[in-house]
Amino acid sequence: MKEPLHPLKFQPILKDKIWGGEKLIKQFNKASNSKILGESWEISTVPNDVSIVSNGALKNKSLQELLETYKTDLLGKKNYGRFGNDFPLLIKFIDAKQDLSIQLHPDDKLAKERHNSFGKTEMWYVMQADDDANLIVGFNQKMNKETYLKHLEDKTLTQILNFDKVKEGDTYFIEAGRVHAIGAGVLLAEIQQTSDVTYRVYDWDRVDAEGNSRELHNDIAIDAFNFEMEDDFRVEYDTKQNVSNEMVSCPFFTTNFLELDASRSIENTHDSFLIYMCVDGEIEITTENTKDAISKGETILIPASIERFIINSDYAKLLEVYV
Repeated sequence: MKEPLHPLKFQPILKDKIWGGEKLIKQFNKASNSKILGESWEISTVPNDVSIVSNGALKNKSLQELLETYKTDLLGKKNYGRFGNDFPLLIKFIDAKQDLSIQLHPDDKLAKERHNSFGKTEMWYVMQADDDANLIVGFNQKMNKETYLKHLEDKTLTQILNFDKVKEGDTYFIEAGRVHAIGAGVLLAEIQQTSDVTYRVYDWDRVDAEGNSRELHNDIAIDAFNFEMEDDFRVEYDTKQNVSNEMVSCPFFTTNFLELDASRSIENTHDSFLIYMCVDGEIEITTENTKDAISKGETILIPASIERFIINSDYAKLLEVYV
């Protein structure tokens, strides 16, 4: 007899990074003593980094195990037909105390050929930014392969990159093939395809404690660039209270912004799981048989089979995600 599905919280998978800091610990209470905590993977089925349930009757089950057991009840019919037992999204919080490398990601076709992986299209929602913190997204001029390679060779890559000063609430859509980097002082939520494939093209000439540089991938990265992309990566969205405001809708995910100051009854009509990332405040989610709370810096997954539930909150800002 299978346990019935319920809203799922997971143990965060914490990742130390050369560029990480302590905001995930100090602001979100992530359980670590690290001085370089860079990422908290909230929901993942990346091999060797599979999320484990932390609440309810399914506590200590892995997300992969649940996918194989519950199938359409967890993912939704169309998603299960498309992805089978592969969970399509990787959900993270990221703290950049230092600049991340300049990088890009392959699309589905290239990633499948080279890595037997999904591609990596992603989006960022800035939760906090220090004064003068920035993101690098795209180029600051029309670009082609020859011009890019000349700047890479001359070590003048930063001259052609687009730097945006950012603040809380700023949102960016990073399609596969677009050059990008998170700048020092930025804390953000990231929603992406399930992929851990990154092509690093420049790492600020830094070395680790042993004096080693991180590997660059310029030989294979050049084929992943899409130099024809439009300058359309900044996301404009409404912030009407107590309704879902669409931020990003693409073939890989839809993300809405939801600011609450009252209880809201949700009907899931998407034939998909729903994910809520709490980016401010706190909420309680009530189903027929369960109550679960999350606060800023936490995430919850509502299986597709749960078609109705209530979100109670006096104040919260949420990212609502489905496929």
